[in-house]
Amino acid sequence: MVKSLNNIRQEFPILDQIVNDEPLIYLDNAATTQKPQAVIDAIVNYYQTDNANVHRGVHTLAERATEQYEAARQKVQRFINADQSAEIIFTKGTTQSLNWVASHFGPQVVQAGDEILISYMEHHSNLVPWQQLAQQTGAKLVYIDLLPDGQLDLADAKAKIGPRTKIVSLTHASNVLGVVNPIQAIAQLVHQFGNYLVVDGAQAIPHMPVDVQDLDADFYAFSGHKMLGPTGIGVLYGKKKLLEQVTPVEYGGEMIDFVELQQSTFKELPWRLEGGTPNIEGAIALGAAIDYLNQIGMAQIQAHEQALVAKAIPALQAIEGLTIYGPQNAQDRTGVIAFNLDNLHPHDLATALDMEGVAVRAGHHCAQPLMKWLNVAATARASFYLYNTEADVDKLVQAIQAAKEFFQDGTL
Repeated sequence: MVKSLNNIRQEFPILDQIVNDEPLIYLDNAATTQKPQAVIDAIVNYYQTDNANVHRGVHTLAERATEQYEAARQKVQRFINADQSAEIIFTKGTTQSLNWVASHFGPQVVQAGDEILISYMEHHSNLVPWQQLAQQTGAKLVYIDLLPDGQLDLADAKAKIGPRTKIVSLTHASNVLGVVNPIQAIAQLVHQFGNYLVVDGAQAIPHMPVDVQDLDADFYAFSGHKMLGPTGIGVLYGKKKLLEQVTPVEYGGEMIDFVELQQSTFKELPWRLEGGTPNIEGAIALGAAIDYLNQIGMAQIQAHEQALVAKAIPALQAIEGLTIYGPQNAQDRTGVIAFNLDNLHPHDLATALDMEGVAVRAGHHCAQPLMKWLNVAATARASFYLYNTEADVDKLVQAIQAAKEFFQDGTL
């Protein structure tokens, strides 16, 4: 039975509070999402009833903890339609996942004179690791151009992807522009030369159906906390034959098969890449978050966000002096809207909105090359999710108008 989005806000305890004498309107979902009671209960229940280490003990608590931990892996597998659960590696989050690919797979396929291709819209987590790999190997870091509205220039991508392009790494959806990139089309371009596509899925997985086999991504990374789960848990998906080439990141407990005095052998995937005690409660709670999302349906979530953006964009465009970055069509973007108001620093605007109870993000959003491309130092950013409503859109617009009037004539 599909869960309705009507009145779903009441299932998120943190949203029922007053901030600066105003009801909280949380619009910073691109940074992190709030947690439903079901996810909070999953964490508490683990510690109250099943707390034990996994894969090691034969007592009842250890077996229950292991069963739940591995069940979470299977939930992730089904959620993204991976071919098998061995292709699901638990990490701390998107940043760690991308760093692992760059540092423990990249050196095996990238050499001096090769090219690594990314875009101007990348989050620093999908940029700095590739800078480091290029510097270490003597490879060249190449950027795909953007179209005037911020969308990826596919013609430029086609022109730049070639035999020397060993790795292409792109965000599936921009954390600033809301742009959704044509990953499947890029995969076809990359694979015709026998090379590899890495995808930063942090801003896509929570907001739309994702099928990694259909996309044909070689690696796909995402974070639990942006999809109703807790912080400190994330996923690296990789095609099994490629994950088997990734050298272990950490050596020690969990990933060992047999240890002798001078040499050791390691377990098979996925455990060989999960050294040490994992984030057990994080994985279990991520599984609970996936259960919750499945009850709603990712298609319904995507349609809901697009409806909010379709209402928000014209309302924001009507505010004189306000600039929206990225595509102006709701169908071409996620629920992220970055904007600036003339003659007002985005930090000041965000502070003014907070005084109205509206939480947005302000800054460079870990995307300084994109800020340079936009010719701004920073932006404000509102980002919607499944518990936001049309009333939240109205409040955002009203709060921006109030901030504009205050800074113009000093009255709220």
